Formats: sequence, C-alpha cells, structure tokens
Amino acid sequence: MLQKAFYLKSSTLLLLLLAGVSVLFFCNLTFGSVPIPLREVLTVLCGGEASRSSWQFIVLQLRLPQAVTALLCGASLAVSGLMLQTFFRNPLAGPSVLGISQGASLGVAIVMLALGGTLGTGVATDTLSLPGGLSVVAGAFGGAVSITLLYLLLSRFVKSNLVLLILGIMVGYLTSSVVTLLNFFASVEDVHSYVNWGMGSFGNVSPDRLPLLCAISLTGILLAVSQTKSLNALLLGEHYAVNLGMNLSRVRRVMLLSTGLLTAVTTAFCGPVSFIGLAVPHIARLMLGNADHRVLLPATLLTGGLIALLCNLICVMPTHIVIPLNAVTPLFGAPVIIYIILKKRY
Repeated sequence: MLQKAFYLKSSTLLLLLLAGVSVLFFCNLTFGSVPIPLREVLTVLCGGEASRSSWQFIVLQLRLPQAVTALLCGASLAVSGLMLQTFFRNPLAGPSVLGISQGASLGVAIVMLALGGTLGTGVATDTLSLPGGLSVVAGAFGGAVSITLLYLLLSRFVKSNLVLLILGIMVGYLTSSVVTLLNFFASVEDVHSYVNWGMGSFGNVSPDRLPLLCAISLTGILLAVSQTKSLNALLLGEHYAVNLGMNLSRVRRVMLLSTGLLTAVTTAFCGPVSFIGLAVPHIARLMLGNADHRVLLPATLLTGGLIALLCNLICVMPTHIVIPLNAVTPLFGAPVIIYIILKKRY
C-alpha cells in the first residue's frame, strides 16, 4: 500500500515537472528583448509564416536552438551529478569533481589563448581552419574527452572510488594551473574572450550544430538510464552490490563514459555551467523524499531541464542585454547546497 502511494505521488510529481518544462520551454520562445505573441510562435513551429519575418528568424534561428540547448544541457548536467553522487556516495560530488569541466576549459584555453581561435556565430572568424567558433567547441570537447579517457584508463588500476575522486581533484588543479599560465601570457583581447566563454551561455548553439549536441547528449542520457538498477544497488553499498552479482568495474566505466560525454558536450557548447549538476539531484530528492532511481533519475532529468530553462529565461529577459548564465545559476544552486550541508551537519 505504501509503495503504491509512493509511485502515485511520484507519477504526479513527474507530470507536474513535465508540465513545468513545457510551460518554460514556450516562455523561452515567447519572451525576451523582443516579445513575440504565443500564437505567432505556434504558427512558426507548425511550419507557417509569422506576421513579421524578423519573428520567424528569432524563433527558428535563435530562441528554439537556445531553448533546446538549455533543456538538454540542464538534464545532462543534472543526471551526471546524480550518478556521481550515488557512485561516490558523496552528496557534494558534481560534474566538475573529476576535472572533466577543467579539461574542457584547458582545451578552450589552448584554442583561444595559444592558437588565436575565437567564438563565432557561423562565419569564418577563427584563425584556425574550423569555421565560426567550431575550433573552440572542438577544443573543449577534446579536452573533456581526454580527461574522461584518462579516468577510464585509471579505473582499470585504481580500485578505490575515494582514490579516484582524489585523483580527479588533483587533475583539476593541474589543468587549472596550465590555464592560469596561458592566461598570464595571452593578450588582453584573448583573455577577455576566454572570460566571456567561462561565464556560460545557452545561446552559442546555432541550428546547424544542434543535431550534434542532441545526438551526444541523448547517447549519454541513455547510458545513464541503462544504469538505473546498478545505481539502486550501490545505495546499499559496494559490497552488497557485488554480492548481488554487479560488475563494479563495468559500472564504473559506463558511469565515467556517460558523465564524461554529458559534461564534455555541455561544457563545449555552453561553457562551464555551475551548480546545476551539483544542486539539482538534491532538489529532486527533496521533492520525492526517496532515493529510488527508477523515479529519481527521470525526476532529476526533468528538474535539470526546468531549472536550466528558468535560468535562461532570466538571462534573456532584460532589454538589450543578456546576463551571463553563471551569474544566475548560483541563485538556485547555492541555497540548496547550504541547506544540505546544514541539514547533514557535515
């Protein structure tokens, strides 16, 4: 009876989250520096022509890719944080804890500070061969994937999750040190561009790059969903999970691959987005009051997408300016982490 009541409550919560995501998604298409009536947005999405050609361009070329990016990247970071917190049994673990975000930052620093690449919007603005900022995306993705592959290699030799976590922190410090040196020797203009990238934005993904973002994000999310049973077993401890027949080494590799892909693609396209991966899993747990990953994982995915869409809406609402994403995400994430720390009394 109690289990039936729990799943009824969970189903209701998931439906409410889905409704919230849908509302915020359309709000992202409607509101901004140029308000567009909802009926015009629906007309454009259904293949019709808007009353003004500028509205057609804004919806299809700017706001729709930005909203889809926010939804996918928010969900990706949130589920990455959930997997890391469960696997390492550490409520303060997040996508940046393994140094993957720092690896992406190093890749971008090499491209922008050492090789002269810049962020672009689809025209050839780089001094590199890749057009319009794709060199920056490639650098970030390459850096993040390199760190992920390093951990996949280390996981074959390091048996302790705690040691693997410490290695992640150390690798993060090393990459940050190299980035600091690159910043020191770079020009003022290059440092300014790098700092702007580091502020985070969901608006850097053009329509032609969106399919790549969707493909990699959905692959990482499907890998995470495939580990639902293993994540539930890990809640009871590693020894219990192994006694149930779980291959801990295989689960570790899949988890690292999934979080690596999700963090890499998000950081590559949007910059190092803060707090979503760390705080959203706790928000989902507080709403559910349960740690069963069969409902916690979808709730985390939806909550991550909802928070990201809300943050993006706040960023674009002021007239003629766009607030940096990392100036908004701590407003939602920091209070949650402070509450968790005080509640657990660390």
